[in-house]
Amino acid sequence: MAVDTRRLLQLRVLSMIEGTSTLILFGIAMPMKYFGDTPEAVSIVGSLHGAFFVALAGACLWGIRGIPLGRNLGVLLMAAAVIPFGPFLVDHRLKALAPSD
Repeated sequence: MAVDTRRLLQLRVLSMIEGTSTLILFGIAMPMKYFGDTPEAVSIVGSLHGAFFVALAGACLWGIRGIPLGRNLGVLLMAAAVIPFGPFLVDHRLKALAPSD
């Protein structure tokens, strides 16, 4: 089965957005809450991060067959989304799926 490169690119972009939202949450919003007395930062960024995480989980499940990613890579990407920098570390595996020109 051929790889759907357009949807693979969409998954990679969503993964980068989710990974970036994690870093913003942990690196900017949480320090603003605890050191700057600005709890709204975590409420806003945390909500966005949660939405991106759910979207990425859904995209991974869909991508296992739709791209196809393969079950192991889909599960690896979902697991990587739980840790900071995880999506960035797994991206090379996603990039390797794209046919080279």
